Amino acid sequence: MSLKSLMRGELGRKGFGFGRSRSQRVVQDSCVDAFKQSCWATMPPELLRDVLMRIEASEDTWPSRKNVVACAGVCRNWRDLVKEMVKVPQLSSKLTFPISLKQPGPRGSSLVQCYIIRNRTNQTYHLYLGLNQAAAASNDDGKFLLAAKRFRRPTCTDYIISLNSVDVSRGSSSYLGKLRSNFLGTKFTVYDAQPTNPGAQLTRTRSTRLLSLKQVSPRVPSGNYPVSHISYELNVLGSRGPRRMHCVMDAIPASAVEPGGTAPTQTELVHSNLDMFPSFSFFRSKSVRSESLPQPAQKEGLLVLKNKAPRWHEQLQCWCLNFNGRVTVASVKNFQLVAAPENGPAGPEHENVILQFGKVGKDVFTMDFQYPISAFQAFAICLSSFDTKIACE
Repeated sequence: MSLKSLMRGELGRKGFGFGRSRSQRVVQDSCVDAFKQSCWATMPPELLRDVLMRIEASEDTWPSRKNVVACAGVCRNWRDLVKEMVKVPQLSSKLTFPISLKQPGPRGSSLVQCYIIRNRTNQTYHLYLGLNQAAAASNDDGKFLLAAKRFRRPTCTDYIISLNSVDVSRGSSSYLGKLRSNFLGTKFTVYDAQPTNPGAQLTRTRSTRLLSLKQVSPRVPSGNYPVSHISYELNVLGSRGPRRMHCVMDAIPASAVEPGGTAPTQTELVHSNLDMFPSFSFFRSKSVRSESLPQPAQKEGLLVLKNKAPRWHEQLQCWCLNFNGRVTVASVKNFQLVAAPENGPAGPEHENVILQFGKVGKDVFTMDFQYPISAFQAFAICLSSFDTKIACE
């Protein structure tokens, strides 16, 4: 046998695909994939449920939690069962799927511990899930959650929030929402790309107009649904005193912090089509085209968050808050938010810290939150603390 014929036989046995057309190889590969998927999909339901329940219960924290996500990607049957077994963060205190970032955090005294890394060069902010107590201090990357990028406009500043750590733009399919400030950096509005509840109102801003296919693609949600309004009051003590924050949560009722109260919970991330939203003309009059931050209406029954008043420490000669060891560097950006009482005196539920943010390094900050706000809302509120506030400092 010649060497040429021997090589042909060897290559054929190794399955490199010589001698077959491309269409034949594609058909054969698809048949093999379909066969493998059908084997997993036809597993007895009782056995499958028992296996998935054991995996969900054993893989409690990241990075081992990724095995639960991997099980949801096997086939449709596995995905449906995993989604049925995995509880929302309010009940499980776990962030498993991307939709968990839009759902309220755990309820009770436990806060979800995260940290934010700031990149001054490209004006980006990355949110990570704190895998251990020393993760933020050592600047090690934990479980990536969200990314934001700062865009300076002539009259405002935008922080685009995305699920993608690289492609942080409104034209990305991973776009979740944005934070917009006024010129002075004293008032901010948090926009969600999809409605948080059936009664959410779409806000028409300049970015919602169809300027080009490069900016907005048909697969990207282009809605602007306001979910929070943040305001910073003038600090009469200058940089020596703490900032005064006031947050109105448009989608969360004030009763959510009371025992038995509930907050709206999104169930899936919808990549909406542009046809779902009203179209806007390319050219408008100057009066219509001029845009300012919409002011929140004085609605009754909405959850209002205010910063917890710090105490003056005589020995240290500075304003202090108890962060339980989560903040190590004094900064004007540090804050703790609690629920403001709607009417009457404050109860015990108004003493619980819902969101706290503080500095632990030059460009490393901790962010801890709990029910009734989500990781997305908490991240957006913390981003407002990074922006320069001309009238407050």
